[in-house]
Amino acid sequence: MNALVTGILLGGFYAALAIGLSIAFGLLDIVNIAHPAFIILGAFVAFIFNSQFGLDPIVVSLIFAPVFFLIGVLIYKIYYASFEKTGAEALRGLAFFFGVMFIIEVLLIIYFGVDFQMVQADYIDFKLTFGAGVDFPFRMLVPFVIAMIMTLGLQYFSSKTFFGKAMQAVAQDPVALRLMAIDPARIKRIAFGISLATCSIGGALFVIVMPIEPSIGRLYIGIVFAIVVLGGLGSQTGTLIGAMLLGMVESLITTFFGPSWSPAVAFGALILVLAFKPTGILGRVGDTRG
Repeated sequence: MNALVTGILLGGFYAALAIGLSIAFGLLDIVNIAHPAFIILGAFVAFIFNSQFGLDPIVVSLIFAPVFFLIGVLIYKIYYASFEKTGAEALRGLAFFFGVMFIIEVLLIIYFGVDFQMVQADYIDFKLTFGAGVDFPFRMLVPFVIAMIMTLGLQYFSSKTFFGKAMQAVAQDPVALRLMAIDPARIKRIAFGISLATCSIGGALFVIVMPIEPSIGRLYIGIVFAIVVLGGLGSQTGTLIGAMLLGMVESLITTFFGPSWSPAVAFGALILVLAFKPTGILGRVGDTRG
């Protein structure tokens, strides 16, 4: 039962890390390989203000979310002018985000070194215990709750608001969007800003769950992309479901067979899902095929 509970909480945490990528990769077709690096950047921002001023990491992340949004808007402007506008966004765009990832890592290493850093908060060391020793550690429970709010909020935003529907329209038919006098580049610019704004919050949750160092984001590149593909490209609900499945499989395998097996079995589950349903669990947004 503890393994199952841990898996559910871990899945919520993974959803917070991957939800922004479901917008950038799933809806905008931007292979932002630097997404985990921005999460670690958000984690270090939370660490700085927590260690220097005693502010709660989640509060810091909410304050800096608009800053990350503006960074995302600026990066998309560069990406659009340099690659997307000229039709060279495939390999060159991927190389661009590789470069962004390494720039972030190098700057963090120069400033912080390679030591692991942690934050302090009143709730981190608490836990709730139910029944026969089933534990809900606040270190995982708080990120899980925040992740649920963020995921459901983005799902409501993308399905009920005009701009959210415009984001989905970009993925479905940008030509039709232009015929309605809506600039797809402007929609994608704002949407990419939103995807990076989630990195501020995801980073705070990351540093609450575990210590951080500048290059740790690389370990999560495969995980976040696997979750987005597993759930269905562009679907926030699918991302949540994919994250939950991956979290539970990883936790159960780690508990009963050891941590070295968990990545192989988790990605094996991804391969099985894609073999029987290549569009992911909920399918790609805008895909009308079966």
